[in-house]
Amino acid sequence: MYLDIENNDHEIACQVEMSDHVAAILDAWRAERPDLDVTPVGVFGRITRIERHTTEALRGVHRAYGIDSGEYDVLAALRRSGAPYQLTPTELYRTMLVTSATMTARLDRLEQRNLIRRQPAPKDRRSVLVELTPDGRALIDKAAADLVAAEAALLGELKPREQTALSELLARLAASLEERTNTIHPK
Repeated sequence: MYLDIENNDHEIACQVEMSDHVAAILDAWRAERPDLDVTPVGVFGRITRIERHTTEALRGVHRAYGIDSGEYDVLAALRRSGAPYQLTPTELYRTMLVTSATMTARLDRLEQRNLIRRQPAPKDRRSVLVELTPDGRALIDKAAADLVAAEAALLGELKPREQTALSELLARLAASLEERTNTIHPK
């Protein structure tokens, strides 16, 4: 079977071997309900199964550095913010879509391990800034490199242009779902 993907006015054709677990589910549905278009089951079934593999691979990276995925997210957000690697707790919890209580617990754990420090904000003494420590920066730089390598290994069967096409398709889907959610539940 060939899959044609249009990508920036170029068509990418790739041979797809449909022998994964989801293919068996789709075949069973098509046999029992030929009137039902089960294409969405194929998409979301595979996304779900891929997420399980991804979670397990990334959990291994997190364990290697003695952090959990939430703590990784905090350190990564601070590192991506650029020098001086500081954000307010509010900025952090809004980017991660967690409650302030969850964020406080994460920050407490990271501060106890000297990976972050909290200090009064210079312009507003009622607020604090969360800052990466040198130890925190060293840890996240190593962990991020290992995490990206783990994700690259998961994508190893796809050619670079296929990875790009897949990323673009998923971005379109994610944007449309987020837009729909924001319409239903405005911020």
